[in-house]
Amino acid sequence: MHYLHDKIILTKDNLLNAGIKLADYSVTPWEVKGEVDYDRLVRDFGTSYIDQSLLDRVKTHTGEPHFMLKRKVFFSHRDFNWILDKYEKGEKFFLYTGRGPSGDTHLGHLLPWIFTQYLQEKFGVELYFQITDDEKYMYDRSLTRKQVSEFAYENILDIIALGFDPEKTFIFKNTEYIKTMYKISTDIAKHITFSTAKGIFGFQNSSNIGMIFFPSLQAATCFLPSELKGKNIPCLIPAAIDQDDYWRGIAREIAPKLGYYKPAQIHSKFLPALQRGEKMSASKPNTAIFTTDEPEVAEKKIKSAFTGGRDTIEEHRKHGGNPDVDSAFQYLYMILEEDDKKISEIEAEYRAGNLLSGELKQIAAEKTKVFLKEHQRKRESAKKTFDKFILRD
Repeated sequence: MHYLHDKIILTKDNLLNAGIKLADYSVTPWEVKGEVDYDRLVRDFGTSYIDQSLLDRVKTHTGEPHFMLKRKVFFSHRDFNWILDKYEKGEKFFLYTGRGPSGDTHLGHLLPWIFTQYLQEKFGVELYFQITDDEKYMYDRSLTRKQVSEFAYENILDIIALGFDPEKTFIFKNTEYIKTMYKISTDIAKHITFSTAKGIFGFQNSSNIGMIFFPSLQAATCFLPSELKGKNIPCLIPAAIDQDDYWRGIAREIAPKLGYYKPAQIHSKFLPALQRGEKMSASKPNTAIFTTDEPEVAEKKIKSAFTGGRDTIEEHRKHGGNPDVDSAFQYLYMILEEDDKKISEIEAEYRAGNLLSGELKQIAAEKTKVFLKEHQRKRESAKKTFDKFILRD
C-alpha cells in the first residue's frame, strides 16, 4: 500500500503543505530516506508506543508475543488497546493490509505480512488483503497493465506462501472487485474535498484524476467487512509507520461520518537496505533481497551489505562491532532469527568483538538461504491453491 503522489512534482513546499516535517531523514507515504528517528516519528505522528502492558495483554491471548513485538520491530500503535478491549468483550476484529504491485516482492514486504499471519492465527480472525493494481498502473506511467497484472500474480504467490488461512483470507485486486468496492469508495469520496486530498498527498494540477480519487478506494477496505456483513466490525491494520498519516488523515476522519469504527493500526519499522541509510526498495534492486533471488545470489548480496564492524580485525577484537547499524544483524534480528536466546548471543558476541563481521554475514547468509529455499517451495505450491484466496465480483 502506498500513498499516491506524482513523484515528478515533489518539492520542499509540497512536503510542508502536506504537513510532513523535514529533517535529516524523510518518511512520507511514498518515500523513505535517511536514518529514521522512530522516537521522533511517534511524537510527530501522535502515535503510542507498544508498552509492556500491551505485550502482557497480547500474551494472555496468544501464549507468547511474536518476536517482532518483543524486539519492538512492531513498536507503535493507534488504538491497539481498543482492539483488545473489543476482542475481550467477544467482538472480533478483522485485519487489513495490502500491496501495490509495482515490482517483485522483497524481504521488507514480507516483514509485516509475517506478523499479520501470526495475528490471524492467534486471534482466529479474517484478513482482507488489497492489491492496488489500479493505483500502480496510474501512478507509474512506464508500467503497462500487463506488467502490473503479472506483478500482482507473483506478489500474491508470496502472500499465500506465508501460511494464511484460505478460509479466512480474502485477497482481491481492485480492478477485479471494483463493483463491490465502488459504493463504499464513493461514500468516502463524497466527504473528501480536493483541498483535503491536496494537503495530505500533495496533488497538483498535473496529477491525474484517477490518482486523486484513489485514496477513497484504499480507505474503503477499512469498512468493507462491515458493509458486507451489515454490522460494524473493528479493523486493525498492520503496516509500516510510513502509512499512518494516510489512515489518520482520511480513514479515521471519515469513519464517524459514515457510522463506522475508526480503523486501528499497529506499526512496524523498516527493514534496512543492504546499504546504509535506506529501506529495502523494489525500485532499487541493489538495496533488496527478493523472494525470487537464487539463494546463492542472496548470499552474495548479504556479504556485500553495510557492516557495523571495525576497519581492522585488531580494532574489532578490541572495541567490538555495532549491530545497530549492521544490515546483516538487522535481517537476523527483525525477520530471520526467531530464537530470542540465539539472537541475544549473536548480539553479545558481536558487541564484544568475539564475532567478526564476516562471520556475522555468514550466519545471516545461511539463514537467508534456508528461508528463501523454503519460501520458494511454498510459493510454488501456492499456485495450486491460488483461486481459494481470491475475491472477485
